[in-house]
Amino acid sequence: MLLKPWTIISSHVDKSYRLFNLRYDRARSPRTGETHDFYILESPSWVNIIPLTPTKEVVLIRQYRFGIQDMTLEIPGGLMEPSDSPEEAARRELREETGYREEKLIPLGTVHPNPAIQNNLCYTFLATGVFPVGELLQDDREDIEVVIQPLSEIPHLIREGTISHALVIAAFYRFYMEYRPDMK
Repeated sequence: MLLKPWTIISSHVDKSYRLFNLRYDRARSPRTGETHDFYILESPSWVNIIPLTPTKEVVLIRQYRFGIQDMTLEIPGGLMEPSDSPEEAARRELREETGYREEKLIPLGTVHPNPAIQNNLCYTFLATGVFPVGELLQDDREDIEVVIQPLSEIPHLIREGTISHALVIAAFYRFYMEYRPDMK
């Protein structure tokens, strides 16, 4: 059987919040003809950045995440502004969350964070030759600690669950697929 797209019967924004809209869609199944309701989180796309120093250390950030009510160890990242290109957003987030800049920014690809209920993309970049340029530029909703780890430790941090954010793990997967741990 060849799958076909569902027919959208109606679609409207149910509620709007600061970071996303909650959209309500009514759609018809091409297989059964029945209609069903779906809720979609409409969000701007996101970026995340793997900042790598010339000595093969990764600049990570530790921050409190309200969804799990605990600290996470992550790479810098955030929402794209409407006027941003993915590269501009990546450079801004790297600077704001770590106080670092890059010599080179390399796109590693995109993922759909959760295509079952979200409509956005997450763009991943490798920032090479990163170096400190100043203090963090955190907004009022952030408390960030910069943590430097050797690149060689990242697989261990993922295996033991210290790095547990799915988009961060996806970013490192892309990185290791492209560059291998013994990056020259």
